[in-house]
Amino acid sequence: MSTMVQAIRMALHVAEERHELTDVFGEDVGPPLGGAFTATQGIKCAWNTPLDERGIVGASIGLALAGCRNVGEIQFCDYAYNTIDLLKLAGLQSWSTNGDWNCPMTILAPVGAGIRGSIYHSHSFDATATHIPGFKIAIPSTPRDAYGLLLSCIVDPNPCFLLVPKALMRVRSLPGEEIPGEPGDDRALSKMIDAPLGDRAKWQPQWPDTPDIFIPFGEARTVRSGRDLTVVSYGRTLPLCKKAADELAQEGIEAEAIDLRTLHPYDWPRIRESVKRTGRALFVNEDTEISNFGEHLLRRTVEELFYDLAAPPRLLAGAFLPGVGLADSLEMASVPQLPSIRDTMRQLAHHQA
Repeated sequence: MSTMVQAIRMALHVAEERHELTDVFGEDVGPPLGGAFTATQGIKCAWNTPLDERGIVGASIGLALAGCRNVGEIQFCDYAYNTIDLLKLAGLQSWSTNGDWNCPMTILAPVGAGIRGSIYHSHSFDATATHIPGFKIAIPSTPRDAYGLLLSCIVDPNPCFLLVPKALMRVRSLPGEEIPGEPGDDRALSKMIDAPLGDRAKWQPQWPDTPDIFIPFGEARTVRSGRDLTVVSYGRTLPLCKKAADELAQEGIEAEAIDLRTLHPYDWPRIRESVKRTGRALFVNEDTEISNFGEHLLRRTVEELFYDLAAPPRLLAGAFLPGVGLADSLEMASVPQLPSIRDTMRQLAHHQA
């Protein structure tokens, strides 16, 4: 079963073979490394850029306006902040030209904590991305979703973000969630598409025959059904929410867990139906708590579902800090972890108005 990195690599291969993907580029994206996380190994149209995030985004816009579907990688999302003005230009192309000009570009960026990246390699970018109108925003929590969401990004006629949680890069698919066509044996897949150590000059990947899978934007997934509260998350914190819900079931608390998968557009009908049924809502992610995307969801929950609520909705997010510390204790204290998620869910389930 594939890891998220392998799933991204297979999606890029499918896109360059069948969906007119012309360029994949960024720092160390081309041979011999194939990306800092190896997500672009074996991709024929991958090439290296200078260490220049503004140049990467500018090139992506130029290629897109020339009609070339492309994926520009920001090696770590921390370094996307100096490109905001260019990203805003990309987002407004279709709107400002009344639909006459499309901009078929995808910005791929690893996000979040979980790998001891310290202050320069642990930021989140999801809330910032939602402040850039004109982009569709995907953030997967499983390899299959990474595969299907990336393909949806690439074929979309306008700008997209694929924000990939760094902590989930090496997590494998669960049974039943494999990408069709991939070999069931982990070692067999690795031998086919993972570049060997050492000299790679003559290495060629042997790609499995995987199909087109397009996960629609704005379609969340209910990963666990429940009656007592609704937990909405995405990315790194989604598996933790699912695990916390499974553990709380032993105490008689049945939590419903929803994986948003895309932040714009997002699946409000699914959230609304669940919260109306459970009467309790918790929004969890690892971005800093002030101006957090979960705050938007909480505000909408209060405005539209106030009289359906049995308890005040809650947000559990990252601490409002300039960065994330290197030490394990500092990193774990900076962003939601399994114990804090489980405790918050328990408190919300027991809250009485």
